[in-house]
Amino acid sequence: MGALRLPSLTSIFAVSSARSSLFHQRSNQLHLRKLTSATAKSTSPAVAPAESSNQKLPVQEQGITPRSQDFNAWYLDVIAMAELADYGPVRGTMVIRPYGYAIWEAIQDYLNVKFKETGHSNMYFPQFIPYSFIEKEASHVEGFSPELALVTVGGGKELEEKLVVRPTSETIVNHMFTQWIHSYRDLPLMINQWANVTRWEMRTKPFIRTLEFLWQEGHTAHATPEEAEKEAMQMIDVYTKFSYEEAAIPVIPGRKSRVETFAGADRTYTIEAMMGDRKALQAGTSHNLGQNFSRAFSTQFADENGQRQHVWQTSWAISTRFVGGIIMTHGDDAGLMLPPRLASVQVVIVPIWKKANEKNEVLDAALSIKDILHTAGIKVKLDDSDQRTPGWKFNFWEMKGVPLRIEIGPRDVSSRSVVVSRRDIPGKLGKVFGISMEPSVLVPYVKEKLDEIQLSLLNKAIAFRDSNIVDVTSYDELKEAISQGKWARGPWVGSDEDELKIKEETGATIRCFPFEQPQGPKKCLMSGSPAEEVAIFAKSY
Repeated sequence: MGALRLPSLTSIFAVSSARSSLFHQRSNQLHLRKLTSATAKSTSPAVAPAESSNQKLPVQEQGITPRSQDFNAWYLDVIAMAELADYGPVRGTMVIRPYGYAIWEAIQDYLNVKFKETGHSNMYFPQFIPYSFIEKEASHVEGFSPELALVTVGGGKELEEKLVVRPTSETIVNHMFTQWIHSYRDLPLMINQWANVTRWEMRTKPFIRTLEFLWQEGHTAHATPEEAEKEAMQMIDVYTKFSYEEAAIPVIPGRKSRVETFAGADRTYTIEAMMGDRKALQAGTSHNLGQNFSRAFSTQFADENGQRQHVWQTSWAISTRFVGGIIMTHGDDAGLMLPPRLASVQVVIVPIWKKANEKNEVLDAALSIKDILHTAGIKVKLDDSDQRTPGWKFNFWEMKGVPLRIEIGPRDVSSRSVVVSRRDIPGKLGKVFGISMEPSVLVPYVKEKLDEIQLSLLNKAIAFRDSNIVDVTSYDELKEAISQGKWARGPWVGSDEDELKIKEETGATIRCFPFEQPQGPKKCLMSGSPAEEVAIFAKSY
């Protein structure tokens, strides 16, 4: 049975209600295939008890394109099948569905705590920005002009000044900072907002690059350049720790090249993640803005000597792009694979019975287990629906990326035990029988397995990343590494022109100059001149 695919990227750009309908039809067809296939394996409304039910549908019958066959089609299939997002009626937009938004909420929950721990307060700025604000900072307007969405008519009348739909907020933030900052006593001023952003992208990809996306953007003002630099570094460190500890994504933190620096910043710091197709994803950035915006907007303060000074600023952001990064880092041919700390459902319970008289005792035991785990702070769901077979449910929740599955049948009830299956270890190897239902045993066991899965996903991603980074000492070696789809790491003091040449000839860019640098003398891979740093080159999203 051949695997179905979502509409091609070119077809999703057209504004069409038929496209959205086709998307839903396809999702329904894929779900029906799984149900039909699972039901065909059993003539009864449920399969055999948990002790003997470990069959899995072939990938093709699940309807997900294998990653190795077509990574992009696989990615779109997972988004559709796992019910993460759908396409909006305007080209390049998406509707984030509850299961996808729950991942974003988990990201918000973690970062909100860290932002407040580091002295930041949440607030909100208007979405509409006067076009004259954008024009005040020369490099900023040059960098963003191609992506701006403009409002020229309001209330049926042409506006006196065009309004920009927020692409980022440095300009309007500075306009307000100028009104709030007067003295050194008003500093540092450190705020964050959770908001939507509009950038008129020509080539879009759900979560990774869309016309509108969600993010947080932090903005701070300081009295000295040292304080601003410390802040920019502190926030990239917050993002790095989040990536490793919560998302299990082993990002490489570093500094962007001049060519790749944010428009209007002195320095941009980044976390770069390797996706399953070995492309790089810029997963978060922190910018030291210097005094570029404060000079453009005259954002000044009186120092301790009464002298007027321009403030030193930072901005930093992470967005729903990170959700796409989680999908592409951990997912496999069966679908999504969520790190437990970001999963809205960490454990799913699937009750199994054959006869009507077995149903009540199995469901009572399943409900008891659900209550035990919920009380222990574990995010648990009981799938007690009658309309689906256990085999269908196994495949469905695996495709949704739930880290642990608990199976319980009549024999399990009799023995006061359950079967536990790990999402990260397929088949029988990931299944353990005879785990006691007693809270004193079950709760620590489940928590231990969730921690093991979290660490396993990180270690697997680290191994994949490290095996696909090649150290190079010449341009020829760099070209060879990039042609093989790998990342190239080599000494660099090349010019901006050299960097653009590499991009033109290989499609790769400098992702960053990693903070962790090798010791010893080095020579630039392009010019042969002495080099102090290595840079990482890769193709990217």
